[in-house]
Amino acid sequence: MAIRLEFIDLVVPVHLIEEKYPGGLAQCIADHQRQIGRRVWHDGQLFRDGGLDPKAVRQLVAGWQVLGFEPLQWVGGKLQWKDVCVVQAATVGPTAPCDWIQVDRRARIAWLKGVKPGDVVGPGPRGR
Repeated sequence: MAIRLEFIDLVVPVHLIEEKYPGGLAQCIADHQRQIGRRVWHDGQLFRDGGLDPKAVRQLVAGWQVLGFEPLQWVGGKLQWKDVCVVQAATVGPTAPCDWIQVDRRARIAWLKGVKPGDVVGPGPRGR
């Protein structure tokens, strides 16, 4: 499976949500119930939230950090995403290196690296 990307996306692997989010995926979905299908969706492997501007996405990242997720790490002297990944779908892909996500900017989709993309979850492309 794969997730549709829009604007600026915050992507979190579902297996880390199960490990680190208080109450696991079930509680995460309950906590985001009002946004599911609007700005939040998941394919069982990746969970997507997002915003229209960098400030909104920084706030989302900070919220996940408060829950115990480590957003960034230094690897070989370079900063890269660790437990979450911010993706600018239309322009640069991941905003820093991220070794667990695969992105197709043209199709505006992402999937967990090492897994075939398959069906896409999320709203269809707009304005095309």
